[in-house]
Order: sequence, then structure tokens, then C-alpha cells
Amino acid sequence: MLNNKTIVVVLPAYNAGQTLIKTFQAIPKDIVDHVLLVDDKSSDNTVILAKELGIQYVIQHDKNLGYGANQKTCYRESMKLNPDIIIMLHPDFQYPPSLIPAMCSVIAYNNYKVVLGSRILGKGAMQGGMPLYKYVANRILTFIQNILVNQKLSEYHTGFRAYAIDVIREIDFDNNSDDFIFDNEILCQLLMNGHNICEITCPTHYTKESSSIGFIQSVGYGFGVLRVSFQFLLHKSGLWKFKLFNRP
Repeated sequence: MLNNKTIVVVLPAYNAGQTLIKTFQAIPKDIVDHVLLVDDKSSDNTVILAKELGIQYVIQHDKNLGYGANQKTCYRESMKLNPDIIIMLHPDFQYPPSLIPAMCSVIAYNNYKVVLGSRILGKGAMQGGMPLYKYVANRILTFIQNILVNQKLSEYHTGFRAYAIDVIREIDFDNNSDDFIFDNEILCQLLMNGHNICEITCPTHYTKESSSIGFIQSVGYGFGVLRVSFQFLLHKSGLWKFKLFNRP
């Protein structure tokens, strides 16, 4: 607990058996009140390990629903725990859980309500092993999206985020994609609602166990980012309204 704030870490997991132990053990338990893992029907021992580690809340989908659908379950279930802050952390140990106190402090002391762990602010991405094509695609997509949504973020694609609970409650995330573009949609929803986004530099560690989408999926994700960006621009300007930006 930090400044009397209840903090919940959600882990959207899929075949995370090789990295889950390191990730969970690195979570600072002195300030985190609850850890919730949602498994998207892994084919490995993720669920067994989660229970052996003593993770308080472990939920498994009956079938593989997709990355976005996994996060939807994460947020719905975490809201039942009455948190003040939700941390979304990929359980592949690509991002350092040791940054959780810093990210939560930004929210707990009322500086921002949304915090991203950015791989791009420093030199952590390439030094941490991010593939060159992913780095280049990240920079190009971010440049275009910043223009279309009138922001100056270093990236929109990180899997390490902190949200104040009230910003999650005010968006209709259940209508978002069940796929990887969910992450981009939720940020644009928050920007549409007028929230500023804080970024802190985040070193990364890419290994063969790190979660990653394939080239074909990456191309589809890239077009999805452009779609969401243009929808944001049209909705914001009043030229066209999109269900994505409706409030619940």
C-alpha cells in the first residue's frame, strides 16, 4: 500500500511458464496488495505454477480468447477487489517489476492518472534486445499516431502500465478488440476523455521467452494503430462518431 492506496497487479498470461516465477518474485509485495493472473488457456504449466507460487487470484479462460480479451477479464476481476491503482504487467519478465513503486507513486500522489513504462525514452529498447524491425516500426507508428492524436508520447505499445481505477471505470473497454490492438484503443479512449499520460523510462530484457507477436500479426497491428488514430481524429473533430469512444 502506498499513500493508503490499494494496488492490484494484473498479469495477462499466455504460456508464461518459463518467466512467471522471475516476474512474480520481483513484484514488490510491500506495496502491492493483490496479484491477479488471468491465463488465456495456455498449453504449458502457467496455471500450475501460478498456484504453486501462491498468487492470490488465478483465473483461466476455457478457451483462448486473445490478448485483449485477457485484459478485459483482468480489469473486470480486479475491479472486484476495490483497487485504487491497477498495474498491468506482462509476465514474460521483459519489464522490470521493480519500477512498480515509481509508477504507482505518480498516481498515488495525484500527479497523473495514467503511467506508461516506456522502452523508448531511454536507450533500453535496443540495448535490451528489441529486434530492429520492431524498433523501427514502433518509432514510425508512434510518430504518425502522435500527429493524428496531437500527443508527444515516446510509444503507445508498452506492456507495462499503471491506471487509476476511476479512468478504467469511465471507459467501455468491453467493446474494445479482443486482439493486440486493445492496448492502443484503451490509450486513445483515455486521451479522448482528456487524461494526460505520464511516461517513465523502462529498461527491457528481450529473450526467446519474451512474448512477441509474429510478423503477420505485427502488420495487422500496425494497420490497426492507423485505424484507431484516424478514428480518434475524426471523432475528436466531430466529423464522425465512433462507438469506441462512448462512455459506459
